[in-house]
Amino acid sequence: MVKKLNLDAMSVGEIWQLHQMVIEVLATRLTAEKHELDKRLAQLRREQQQSLALPSEGASRWLAGDQDSRKHAKVPPKYRNPNEPSETWSGRGKRPRWLTQALLAGQKIEDFVISASEPQDGTLHEA
Repeated sequence: MVKKLNLDAMSVGEIWQLHQMVIEVLATRLTAEKHELDKRLAQLRREQQQSLALPSEGASRWLAGDQDSRKHAKVPPKYRNPNEPSETWSGRGKRPRWLTQALLAGQKIEDFVISASEPQDGTLHEA
C-alpha cells in the first residue's frame, strides 16, 4: 500500500531528496521502456524486410517488368491528334483529353481516324 506523504510537514531538503529519488526511478523506468520499444521496432523492421525480400511470383514478374503477364495484346492506334501527331489513341480505355475537347468543340471522331496510308508510329512522311 502506498504511504501518503505530508509534503507540508517536510523540510525543503526532504522534498528535494524525494524529488531526486523520483527522478532516478523515472529515468530507470523510461530507459527500460525505451529499450523494449527499440527491440519491438527492430523486430518489426526485420519482419518488413523479410516480407519485401520474398515477393510472390506474380509480384516478382511485375517488378522485373515481365510483359508476358499482360492481359491484353497491344493494339495499334486508330485515332491521331492532328495538332500533335505523336498523340494517338487505340480506341480502348478512357478517351484522351485532346479528343474529348475536340468532340465537345463540335468535331466528329471520324476526323481523327488514322488512314491505312498513314504511318502507325506517329511520324509523318512527305509524299
